[in-house]
Amino acid sequence: MTEARVSWTDVEHYLAHRLATSYRLSPTGAPLISYEVEDGRRLCLYVQLGATESPARPTHEQVRVDEVRRAGLRMARLTTPLHGVERDFHDLLNAVAERMLVGGRSFERALVETLDAWEALLRRRRGLDARARTGLLGELATLGSVARELGWEEALRSWRGPFGEEHDFGLRDLDAEVKTTSSEEPRHTVHGLGQLTPTGSRPLWLVSLGVTRAGSGGVTLAQYVEHTRKRIQREAPGAGRRFEQALERTGWEEDHPDDERWRTRRASLALLVTPSFPHLGTDNLPTGMRGRIHDVRYDIDLSGLSSTQNAPAPLTDIRLP
Repeated sequence: MTEARVSWTDVEHYLAHRLATSYRLSPTGAPLISYEVEDGRRLCLYVQLGATESPARPTHEQVRVDEVRRAGLRMARLTTPLHGVERDFHDLLNAVAERMLVGGRSFERALVETLDAWEALLRRRRGLDARARTGLLGELATLGSVARELGWEEALRSWRGPFGEEHDFGLRDLDAEVKTTSSEEPRHTVHGLGQLTPTGSRPLWLVSLGVTRAGSGGVTLAQYVEHTRKRIQREAPGAGRRFEQALERTGWEEDHPDDERWRTRRASLALLVTPSFPHLGTDNLPTGMRGRIHDVRYDIDLSGLSSTQNAPAPLTDIRLP
Protein backbone atom coordinates (compact mmCIF):
# COMPACT_ATOMS: atom_id res chain seq x y z
CA MET A 1 0.00 0.00 0.00
CA THR A 2 1.49 3.31 -1.09
CA GLU A 3 0.07 6.67 0.02
CA ALA A 4 1.50 10.14 0.54
CA ARG A 5 -0.03 10.46 4.01
CA VAL A 6 -1.51 8.12 6.59
CA SER A 7 -5.00 8.85 7.93
CA TRP A 8 -5.34 9.19 11.70
CA THR A 9 -8.71 7.41 11.55
CA ASP A 10 -6.97 4.32 10.19
CA VAL A 11 -4.15 4.48 12.74
CA GLU A 12 -6.61 5.03 15.60
CA HIS A 13 -8.40 1.81 14.64
CA TYR A 14 -5.19 -0.22 14.96
CA LEU A 15 -4.24 1.43 18.25
CA ALA A 16 -7.70 0.86 19.72
CA HIS A 17 -7.57 -2.86 18.84
CA ARG A 18 -3.85 -3.31 19.64
CA LEU A 19 -3.08 -4.39 16.07
CA ALA A 20 0.12 -3.87 14.07
CA THR A 21 0.16 -2.51 10.53
CA SER A 22 2.51 -0.99 7.95
CA TYR A 23 2.02 1.70 5.31
CA ARG A 24 4.55 2.14 2.55
CA LEU A 25 4.71 5.85 1.75
CA SER A 26 7.44 5.91 -0.91
CA PRO A 27 6.77 4.69 -4.48
CA THR A 28 7.77 1.17 -5.44
CA GLY A 29 11.42 1.13 -6.51
CA ALA A 30 12.32 4.24 -4.48
CA PRO A 31 14.17 4.07 -1.14
CA LEU A 32 11.75 2.76 1.44
CA ILE A 33 9.82 5.15 3.69
CA SER A 34 7.36 3.27 5.86
CA TYR A 35 4.89 4.33 8.56
CA GLU A 36 4.40 1.58 11.15
CA VAL A 37 2.12 0.79 14.07
CA GLU A 38 4.30 -1.69 15.97
CA ASP A 39 2.68 -4.16 18.37
CA GLY A 40 -0.49 -2.08 18.16
CA ARG A 41 1.12 0.46 20.51
CA ARG A 42 4.11 2.33 19.10
CA LEU A 43 4.13 4.66 16.09
CA CYS A 44 7.33 4.69 14.00
CA LEU A 45 8.66 6.02 10.75
CA TYR A 46 11.26 3.85 8.98
CA VAL A 47 13.50 5.52 6.40
CA GLN A 48 16.01 3.63 4.25
CA LEU A 49 19.50 5.11 4.52
CA GLY A 50 21.96 5.51 1.69
CA ALA A 51 25.28 3.68 1.72
CA THR A 52 27.13 6.64 3.27
CA GLU A 53 24.18 8.35 4.97
CA SER A 54 24.11 8.58 8.75
CA PRO A 55 20.84 8.70 10.71
CA ALA A 56 19.77 12.08 12.03
CA ARG A 57 20.64 12.88 15.65
CA PRO A 58 17.86 15.06 17.06
CA THR A 59 18.65 17.16 20.10
CA HIS A 60 15.13 16.66 21.50
CA GLU A 61 14.89 13.90 24.10
CA GLN A 62 11.21 13.44 23.18
CA VAL A 63 12.23 12.29 19.68
CA ARG A 64 14.53 9.34 19.08
CA VAL A 65 16.27 8.07 15.94
CA ASP A 66 17.88 4.63 15.92
CA GLU A 67 19.76 2.86 13.15
CA VAL A 68 18.34 -0.64 12.62
CA ARG A 69 18.61 -3.48 10.13
CA ARG A 70 15.37 -4.53 8.52
CA ALA A 71 14.97 -7.00 5.67
CA GLY A 72 18.65 -6.50 4.89
CA LEU A 73 18.32 -2.71 4.68
CA ARG A 74 19.94 0.00 6.80
CA MET A 75 17.05 1.96 8.22
CA ALA A 76 16.56 4.98 10.47
CA ARG A 77 13.69 4.49 12.89
CA LEU A 78 11.95 7.59 14.26
CA THR A 79 10.04 7.08 17.54
CA THR A 80 9.11 8.85 20.77
CA PRO A 81 9.48 7.55 24.34
CA LEU A 82 6.43 9.54 25.45
CA HIS A 83 3.04 7.95 26.08
CA GLY A 84 -0.33 9.52 25.44
CA VAL A 85 0.85 11.72 22.56
CA GLU A 86 0.10 9.33 19.70
CA ARG A 87 -2.19 11.77 17.88
CA ASP A 88 0.40 14.55 17.91
CA PHE A 89 3.31 12.25 17.05
CA HIS A 90 1.29 10.89 14.14
CA ASP A 91 1.16 14.40 12.69
CA LEU A 92 4.90 14.81 13.16
CA LEU A 93 5.66 11.54 11.32
CA ASN A 94 3.43 12.58 8.43
CA ALA A 95 5.10 15.99 8.29
CA VAL A 96 8.59 14.46 8.11
CA ALA A 97 7.53 12.01 5.42
CA GLU A 98 5.87 14.71 3.34
CA ARG A 99 8.96 16.91 3.44
CA MET A 100 10.94 13.99 2.03
CA LEU A 101 8.41 12.78 -0.56
CA VAL A 102 7.03 16.14 -1.70
CA GLY A 103 9.89 18.50 -0.92
CA GLY A 104 12.75 16.17 -1.82
CA ARG A 105 14.48 16.68 1.54
CA SER A 106 16.90 14.20 3.06
CA PHE A 107 15.66 12.47 6.21
CA GLU A 108 17.91 14.56 8.45
CA ARG A 109 16.87 17.85 6.88
CA ALA A 110 13.18 16.88 6.88
CA LEU A 111 13.34 16.02 10.58
CA VAL A 112 15.21 19.19 11.55
CA GLU A 113 12.85 21.41 9.55
CA THR A 114 9.80 19.74 11.05
CA LEU A 115 11.04 20.04 14.62
CA ASP A 116 12.06 23.67 14.08
CA ALA A 117 8.62 24.47 12.65
CA TRP A 118 6.84 22.76 15.54
CA GLU A 119 9.00 24.55 18.09
CA ALA A 120 8.13 27.89 16.53
CA LEU A 121 4.45 26.94 16.55
CA LEU A 122 4.44 25.69 20.14
CA ARG A 123 6.12 28.85 21.39
CA ARG A 124 3.03 30.70 20.20
CA ARG A 125 0.39 28.04 20.67
CA ARG A 126 -2.11 28.01 23.50
CA GLY A 127 -4.54 25.25 24.31
CA LEU A 128 -4.29 21.84 25.92
CA ASP A 129 -1.69 19.12 25.52
CA ALA A 130 -2.64 15.43 25.34
CA ARG A 131 -2.51 14.85 29.10
CA ALA A 132 -4.59 17.94 29.80
CA ARG A 133 -7.22 16.86 27.24
CA THR A 134 -7.75 13.48 28.88
CA GLY A 135 -7.76 15.21 32.26
CA LEU A 136 -10.55 17.53 31.11
CA LEU A 137 -12.52 14.53 29.81
CA GLY A 138 -12.38 13.01 33.28
CA GLU A 139 -13.39 16.21 35.03
CA LEU A 140 -16.35 16.69 32.67
CA ALA A 141 -17.44 13.10 33.31
CA THR A 142 -17.22 13.71 37.06
CA LEU A 143 -19.07 16.99 36.70
CA GLY A 144 -21.90 15.18 34.94
CA SER A 145 -22.03 12.53 37.66
CA VAL A 146 -22.22 15.16 40.41
CA ALA A 147 -24.95 16.95 38.46
CA ARG A 148 -26.92 13.70 38.17
CA GLU A 149 -27.08 13.53 41.97
CA LEU A 150 -27.05 17.18 43.04
CA GLY A 151 -28.10 19.23 40.01
CA TRP A 152 -26.04 21.38 37.66
CA GLU A 153 -25.88 24.50 39.80
CA GLU A 154 -24.43 22.60 42.76
CA ALA A 155 -22.13 20.59 40.48
CA LEU A 156 -20.68 23.69 38.85
CA ARG A 157 -20.16 25.38 42.22
CA SER A 158 -18.25 22.29 43.32
CA TRP A 159 -15.95 22.24 40.25
CA ARG A 160 -13.07 24.21 41.74
CA GLY A 161 -9.94 22.89 40.02
CA PRO A 162 -10.05 25.37 37.14
CA PHE A 163 -10.18 28.24 39.65
CA GLY A 164 -6.88 27.37 41.31
CA GLU A 165 -8.18 25.38 44.28
CA GLU A 166 -6.07 22.52 45.66
CA HIS A 167 -8.63 19.84 44.74
CA ASP A 168 -10.73 19.42 41.60
CA PHE A 169 -14.12 19.22 43.34
CA GLY A 170 -15.32 20.53 46.67
CA LEU A 171 -18.75 19.19 47.63
CA ARG A 172 -20.58 20.19 50.80
CA ASP A 173 -18.88 17.63 53.04
CA LEU A 174 -15.97 16.23 51.03
CA ASP A 175 -13.28 17.03 48.45
CA ALA A 176 -12.41 14.99 45.39
CA GLU A 177 -9.35 14.78 43.16
CA VAL A 178 -9.95 13.36 39.67
CA LYS A 179 -7.25 11.46 37.80
CA THR A 180 -7.71 10.17 34.25
CA THR A 181 -5.33 7.97 32.28
CA SER A 182 -5.31 6.47 28.80
CA SER A 183 -2.88 3.70 29.81
CA GLU A 184 -4.04 0.15 30.40
CA GLU A 185 -3.06 0.23 34.07
CA PRO A 186 -4.64 2.62 36.59
CA ARG A 187 -1.46 4.62 37.09
CA HIS A 188 -1.65 8.34 37.76
CA THR A 189 0.79 11.21 38.19
CA VAL A 190 0.41 13.28 41.35
CA HIS A 191 1.67 16.87 41.32
CA GLY A 192 2.74 18.34 44.63
CA LEU A 193 2.33 17.37 48.26
CA GLY A 194 -1.06 19.02 48.54
CA GLN A 195 -2.89 17.23 45.74
CA LEU A 196 -3.62 14.13 47.82
CA THR A 197 -3.57 15.80 51.24
CA PRO A 198 -6.99 16.23 52.89
CA THR A 199 -7.95 19.80 53.76
CA GLY A 200 -8.55 20.08 57.48
CA SER A 201 -11.09 17.52 58.63
CA ARG A 202 -12.77 17.21 55.24
CA PRO A 203 -12.43 13.70 53.74
CA LEU A 204 -10.58 13.55 50.42
CA TRP A 205 -11.57 11.08 47.72
CA LEU A 206 -9.52 10.11 44.70
CA VAL A 207 -11.54 9.35 41.57
CA SER A 208 -9.64 7.19 39.07
CA LEU A 209 -10.88 7.01 35.49
CA GLY A 210 -9.54 5.03 32.56
CA VAL A 211 -10.24 5.99 28.95
CA THR A 212 -9.15 4.47 25.66
CA ARG A 213 -9.20 5.47 22.02
CA ALA A 214 -12.44 4.42 20.42
CA GLY A 215 -11.70 4.35 16.70
CA SER A 216 -14.84 5.35 14.82
CA GLY A 217 -17.02 5.27 17.97
CA GLY A 218 -16.76 7.12 21.24
CA VAL A 219 -16.71 10.87 21.74
CA THR A 220 -14.20 13.63 21.09
CA LEU A 221 -13.40 16.22 23.74
CA ALA A 222 -15.06 18.91 21.60
CA GLN A 223 -18.23 16.81 21.35
CA TYR A 224 -18.23 16.20 25.09
CA VAL A 225 -17.84 19.89 25.82
CA GLU A 226 -20.80 20.64 23.55
CA HIS A 227 -22.80 17.76 25.03
CA THR A 228 -22.25 19.16 28.54
CA ARG A 229 -23.00 22.71 27.43
CA LYS A 230 -26.36 21.69 25.91
CA ARG A 231 -27.35 19.77 29.03
CA ILE A 232 -26.65 22.84 31.16
CA GLN A 233 -28.56 25.10 28.77
CA ARG A 234 -31.52 22.75 28.94
CA GLU A 235 -31.51 21.88 32.65
CA ALA A 236 -29.92 24.92 34.37
CA PRO A 237 -29.50 27.82 31.93
CA GLY A 238 -28.54 30.20 34.73
CA ALA A 239 -25.38 28.15 35.39
CA GLY A 240 -24.04 28.43 31.86
CA ARG A 241 -21.76 31.38 32.60
CA ARG A 242 -20.00 29.50 35.40
CA PHE A 243 -19.38 26.58 33.03
CA GLU A 244 -17.87 28.81 30.35
CA GLN A 245 -15.64 30.54 32.91
CA ALA A 246 -14.38 27.18 34.19
CA LEU A 247 -13.75 25.93 30.65
CA GLU A 248 -11.74 29.03 29.77
CA ARG A 249 -9.59 28.61 32.87
CA THR A 250 -8.72 25.01 31.93
CA GLY A 251 -7.12 26.30 28.72
CA TRP A 252 -9.82 24.89 26.46
CA GLU A 253 -10.31 26.84 23.23
CA GLU A 254 -13.08 26.25 20.73
CA ASP A 255 -10.71 26.81 17.80
CA HIS A 256 -8.23 24.18 19.04
CA PRO A 257 -10.40 21.03 19.11
CA ASP A 258 -8.93 17.58 18.52
CA ASP A 259 -10.35 14.64 16.60
CA GLU A 260 -9.37 11.82 18.98
CA ARG A 261 -12.38 9.75 19.98
CA TRP A 262 -12.58 8.22 23.44
CA ARG A 263 -14.63 5.70 25.39
CA THR A 264 -14.51 4.44 28.97
CA ARG A 265 -11.87 1.70 29.43
CA ARG A 266 -12.92 0.35 32.85
CA ALA A 267 -15.22 1.00 35.78
CA SER A 268 -14.28 4.13 37.71
CA LEU A 269 -12.71 3.91 41.17
CA ALA A 270 -13.62 6.09 44.15
CA LEU A 271 -10.98 5.72 46.88
CA LEU A 272 -10.91 7.44 50.25
CA VAL A 273 -7.46 8.92 50.94
CA THR A 274 -6.50 7.60 54.39
CA PRO A 275 -3.09 7.51 56.13
CA SER A 276 -2.56 4.03 54.63
CA PHE A 277 -3.42 5.14 51.10
CA PRO A 278 -0.36 5.23 48.78
CA HIS A 279 0.42 8.94 48.68
CA LEU A 280 2.88 11.61 49.72
CA GLY A 281 1.55 14.65 51.48
CA THR A 282 2.07 17.14 54.25
CA ASP A 283 -0.09 14.84 56.40
CA ASN A 284 2.38 11.94 56.31
CA LEU A 285 5.79 13.61 56.05
CA PRO A 286 7.98 13.80 59.15
CA THR A 287 7.43 17.17 60.81
CA GLY A 288 11.00 18.38 60.23
CA MET A 289 10.76 17.81 56.48
CA ARG A 290 7.50 19.57 55.70
CA GLY A 291 9.05 22.97 55.09
CA ARG A 292 12.04 21.66 53.16
CA ILE A 293 10.56 19.45 50.43
CA HIS A 294 9.01 21.22 47.48
CA ASP A 295 7.80 20.50 43.94
CA VAL A 296 7.14 16.78 44.35
CA ARG A 297 5.92 14.75 41.36
CA TYR A 298 5.31 11.03 41.59
CA ASP A 299 3.25 8.20 40.09
CA ILE A 300 0.87 5.90 41.95
CA ASP A 301 -0.35 2.47 40.79
CA LEU A 302 -3.90 1.57 41.83
CA SER A 303 -3.92 -1.88 40.20
CA GLY A 304 -5.94 -4.41 42.16
CA LEU A 305 -7.75 -1.84 44.29
CA SER A 306 -11.54 -1.67 44.53
CA SER A 307 -13.67 1.35 45.32
CA THR A 308 -14.06 2.14 48.99
CA GLN A 309 -17.30 0.78 50.43
CA ASN A 310 -20.17 3.25 50.65
CA ALA A 311 -18.46 5.72 48.33
CA PRO A 312 -20.51 8.92 47.81
CA ALA A 313 -23.05 8.51 45.02
CA PRO A 314 -21.78 11.52 42.99
CA LEU A 315 -18.35 9.82 42.73
CA THR A 316 -19.52 6.39 41.57
CA ASP A 317 -20.28 4.92 38.14
CA ILE A 318 -18.56 7.77 36.29
CA ARG A 319 -18.26 7.19 32.56
CA LEU A 320 -18.15 8.89 29.17
CA PRO A 321 -21.43 9.04 27.24
